[in-house]
Amino acid sequence: MSPRPFEIRKSNIAGKGAFATRRIPKGARIVEYTGQKISADEADRRYPLDESAPHHTFLFTLDEDTVIDAGVKGNAARFINHSCAPNCEAVIEDGHIWIEALKPIAPGTELVYDYQFVLDEPHTAKAKKLYPCACGAKTCRGTILAKKTRRK
Repeated sequence: MSPRPFEIRKSNIAGKGAFATRRIPKGARIVEYTGQKISADEADRRYPLDESAPHHTFLFTLDEDTVIDAGVKGNAARFINHSCAPNCEAVIEDGHIWIEALKPIAPGTELVYDYQFVLDEPHTAKAKKLYPCACGAKTCRGTILAKKTRRK
């Protein structure tokens, strides 16, 4: 039995995806999201925003000082796609990012989590177009950006 419960193959959501190779129970820790740890400034330098090209990086914010670039020394977790109707979630614990199952996942099902991408600027219609979602869920919000929060 393979040590990880998923394989990487073509996805209908985006490029490659991670698909369960066996049943994954709710709450299971599936994989750690790994890569080179860099500063936010270094991430911005490596991947400047290009409004003429679709957004695509393997960056994951660990904390206010650290970003993981899975494009450098990353593992297969970087291929887990975004969905507005996730079956997984990212859990940050003790300097690590773990992908865990939100519910039981059947073999053959694509593993997905909500990226909840946050910008340092308002999430305008223009910004949403720069960060599109193609998950196809009934609840799709059309973007990988985090849900709008209400101000009190």
